[in-house]
Amino acid sequence: MSTQSAAVVVTGAAVLLPGADTVKALADGPAPGGAPVDPAGYVGRKGLRYKDRATQLGYCLTAAALGDAGLLGEDGLTVPAESVGVVASSNFGNLDTVVRALDTIREETVTATSPMDLPNASSNVLASSAAIRYGLRGPNLMVCNGETSGLDAVHWAVTMITAGRSARMLVLGVEPDNEVVRRLLGGTRAVDGGAALLLESRAAAAERSATVRAVVGPYRRSAAAAAPLPGRRWTLPEHLGRASGAHGVLQCAAAVGWFDVGEREPVHAVTGTAQDDASANLVLLAPEAAG
Repeated sequence: MSTQSAAVVVTGAAVLLPGADTVKALADGPAPGGAPVDPAGYVGRKGLRYKDRATQLGYCLTAAALGDAGLLGEDGLTVPAESVGVVASSNFGNLDTVVRALDTIREETVTATSPMDLPNASSNVLASSAAIRYGLRGPNLMVCNGETSGLDAVHWAVTMITAGRSARMLVLGVEPDNEVVRRLLGGTRAVDGGAALLLESRAAAAERSATVRAVVGPYRRSAAAAAPLPGRRWTLPEHLGRASGAHGVLQCAAAVGWFDVGEREPVHAVTGTAQDDASANLVLLAPEAAG
């Protein structure tokens, strides 16, 4: 399956990882030894209590990406709330909450579960929480379908825009690191962070004189491993752990970082291998491709 739309552009991007909190730092490659992200340092403590780690990180990335795109002011959104939707990608997001609730039900009864935990056990909690906190009333989707999840989320955001469902879509890719996730991964850690992109139709970006940071090029999803293509690729540093559902969005954010410093070679974001059930490839083009 292959799709293409030069009518969708990137006007904002954000990154939060140990050792990298800008797209440039991400593109350069986060160095080992970075401190874990403290969400309270980015969005304050209000509203973080009872929220899982992935949702807390999602709040930070949402605020940063909206602000980077010039859509978030002191009084909230600077564009109509209905014009901004959300697609989030995470495979391990609220796994700790779900496991905790199930353990409680198994060991005791459902009446022993926390009334604060159960609402957060929904698989869509990351996407819906970000939308509620920041008043984003456009389409709201959650993608959690394995290694291609991040690029699939970008694709669905593009689809929403080109179909006229929303002028703008926020794409979140987040994976938390905790004991439950490490148990699932056989002891391997996850990235404990992620990235966000703000995508807009070219017309919507032009209407508000937004700076185009990248252009979304062709997307391809296949049951086979992605074939090598000419162009630049960002590789996840091994010390960061598994990026999973955040991987594709991180690659796109790294492309923005390269374009910001003058690189003009197309960047290929690739997720999925021969061992996975699918692969995805997305091309990011320099801002001039918007025409």
